[in-house]
Amino acid sequence: MIASLMDVRPGSPYPLGAWWDGQGVGFAVFSSVATRVEVCLFDPADPSREVSRFDLPEVTGDTWHGYVPGLSPGTLYGLRVHGPFEPREGQRCNPA
Repeated sequence: MIASLMDVRPGSPYPLGAWWDGQGVGFAVFSSVATRVEVCLFDPADPSREVSRFDLPEVTGDTWHGYVPGLSPGTLYGLRVHGPFEPREGQRCNPA
């Protein structure tokens, strides 16, 4: 199943990472400097092809989170974290 914007729910800020609960996948990403976090989903037959992208809709403290019902284990995903790119300050957000 490919997520659409209507399928993304707030989810939980824990546990961190991507986790399957038997009905869908939750995502939780910690960042004290991010201004936006996107999850990108990729085609398993052609992992270089992005098939969907959505923002994590909620922030609790410094944790961005969301939940996609119907998404299954093994889904190929990546993260795009928007925010400052200041390597000397230890901030390396780069959504490219």
